[in-house]
Amino acid sequence: MSHDHADHGHSHDDGGNDAAPAWKHDGVHVIPADRLDANTAQTPGMNRAAAINFARVGAQKLWAGTVTIHADARTGAHHHGHLESVIYVVRGRARMRWGEKLEFTAEAGPGDFIYVPPYVPHQEINASATETLECVLCRSDGEAVAVNLDIEPVEKPESVLWVDPTHPHGGV
Repeated sequence: MSHDHADHGHSHDDGGNDAAPAWKHDGVHVIPADRLDANTAQTPGMNRAAAINFARVGAQKLWAGTVTIHADARTGAHHHGHLESVIYVVRGRARMRWGEKLEFTAEAGPGDFIYVPPYVPHQEINASATETLECVLCRSDGEAVAVNLDIEPVEKPESVLWVDPTHPHGGV
């Protein structure tokens, strides 16, 4: 009879001996909100803080943290190299612009997810003149990559509705 989980060389119980299980220090990590690390790749106009990365918890395949954009502020144009990004809007209103001239735009609010594919030039904008935009950010590698770009944006970007199988017409 086979087991459904592989042996990863960790002791899963203490078997009554005095040695602590390896999972104690190699298992789950809780990162308190007041212990995020701002020493990460930055883009003008936003504050990124790392919660999960290789240096902090040994993450091999993802990076996670927070992004804050002040009221009525916007980031510089940038991309994240080969990394995929997912942004979850916690508070505020995000306006995303993307494309070679940042010619496309869409907005997201609290509870919405935004997906940014690798190498896509983009800009995050706080669409509110009074409220801070707060987001959670996850990336597909333990490294933080932010390539800042010098792009002259088009004056009037083309609006693009969020479209997915659940909301085929961008409805809420």
